[in-house]
Amino acid sequence: MSNSSIAEVRLVLEARDVSVQFGGVKALTNVSVSVKAGEICGLIGPNGAGKSTFLNAATRLVNYTSGSIMLGGQPLEGVGSREMIGMGIARTFQNLGIYGSMTVLENVMLGAHHRFGGKFAQAIFAPSRIRAEERSAREKAMAVLEEVGMVELAARAAGSLSYPLQKRMEIARALAAEPKILLLDEPAGGLTHGEVHEFGSLVDGIRRKRNLSILLIEHHMGLVMSLCDRIIVLHLGRNLAEGTPSEIKSNDAVIAAYLGKAA
Repeated sequence: MSNSSIAEVRLVLEARDVSVQFGGVKALTNVSVSVKAGEICGLIGPNGAGKSTFLNAATRLVNYTSGSIMLGGQPLEGVGSREMIGMGIARTFQNLGIYGSMTVLENVMLGAHHRFGGKFAQAIFAPSRIRAEERSAREKAMAVLEEVGMVELAARAAGSLSYPLQKRMEIARALAAEPKILLLDEPAGGLTHGEVHEFGSLVDGIRRKRNLSILLIEHHMGLVMSLCDRIIVLHLGRNLAEGTPSEIKSNDAVIAAYLGKAA
C-alpha cells in the first residue's frame, strides 16, 4: 500500500472544498478539513469565520452546495441529519440541550436512541419491562457515567446539576452513541479557568482511553493550544492556515486575523 493510501485510511473525517451558501451569502468557500484517527483537531477562527457552519454541514443540518464530506471514506451526501449518529458522528452544541426533568442516566441514554428503535420509550419509562438488550444499554450508559466521573449522579434530575456538570453530562450523552468522531462546539464556554483545565483533562483522557477522534471548536486559546494535536484556522469562510499549535502561534496571518493581542 502506498504512503498516500495509508494516509487516506487514517482519516476519520475528510471534507474537501466544501462550500455553503445562504441566499446570496457565502458562509463557506472551498473549505477543507480532515481529522485523523485518535487525534484532537482544533477548528478556530474569529466570530463569523464559518466554524459552526462547517459542523452543521458535517452533520447534515445544512446542505453544502459543492465539495464532499466523507466519514471513514464513506460519502455523506444523501445522508439525513437523523442518520448521522448511526453513521458514527456525535456532537455537542454551544447551547446545552438537556432534559432537565429527566435523570442524568436518562439523558445519557438518549445518546443511544438510534439503537433502540420503537423500544426506546419502554427503555426509559417502563424499566420493569426492559428486555435484556435494553438492560445492557442502561448498563453501558452507567459505564459512560463512571468514565466521566458522574456515576453517583445518575439518579439526579439533570436540571439540578451545576453548569459544568451539565457540560460533562452532555459529553457522556455523546459518548453513549459510541461515535467514531466527536464534534465539540465551544465546550468551554461559560466555564471558569479552573473548570476549563479540568474539562480539558477529561476530554484528553476520553480521547486516549477510546482512541477517539475529536474536532474541537473553541475560543479559549489556552485550551486549544494545550489540547490539540493539530489546528485548522478559518477566516471569512475560507481556510487560512493549518499546523501544530506552535506553528499556529507563530503564523503571522493567524495572529493578524484572530489571535492578535490574545496570542
